[in-house]
Amino acid sequence: MRPNKLSVQAFDAGPDSGTLGDLRFRALLTDADWWALPPPIRRRFSKRLADGKTAVYVGEILETYLSRAGWLLAQALRLIGAPLPTARDAKVPSVVTVTEEIATGGQIWTRLYARRRSFPQVIHSSKRFAGRTGLEEYVGYGIGMALSIEVKDGALVFRSAGYFLEILRRRFFFPACASPGALSVTHAEIGDGRFLFTLEIVHARLGLLIRQSAAFREYES
Repeated sequence: MRPNKLSVQAFDAGPDSGTLGDLRFRALLTDADWWALPPPIRRRFSKRLADGKTAVYVGEILETYLSRAGWLLAQALRLIGAPLPTARDAKVPSVVTVTEEIATGGQIWTRLYARRRSFPQVIHSSKRFAGRTGLEEYVGYGIGMALSIEVKDGALVFRSAGYFLEILRRRFFFPACASPGALSVTHAEIGDGRFLFTLEIVHARLGLLIRQSAAFREYES
């Protein structure tokens, strides 16, 4: 079964919600996969963020594993804004905000990771509903990756589907031999209004480079 091809970007989020939701993540999944997700995950990824609205999630970093090669990769990527965790801190606060990207109609994700010995690390990226898979993440300096999306064991899983460099509106995909590894991000419900975020990068020859997990809940002002 192919993913939905939904032409509209808003829907009634529920009979009691009184709000409009965003269909774009839903459109990347089959109906069966979408309805296999727990209701809280469906609500988070249907949240409409237009008109200046912001979603805020607060929580704690539970684990940050960096192999030696993973640590070197994270430090090297400071040259393009440090899109990966650069320290092995755990049991420290974290805040994630999601806002609309006005220029492209995508979403800006801002992640703040507290660190024990220095200022917090702040990571910015843009999720854009475009490209060969219908979804991509852009970290700046012309660097981004195509993403595939699937449902596994009731969790929403994003996987890298090719890294690219964009120059003067031309896009060049990196060959497999130049890839930093297969990236996956898992969003799983863990109860009591909380969800688990898990980031992993696995290299074909070097194995697990980076693993970070964090638990969050939505901040209600």
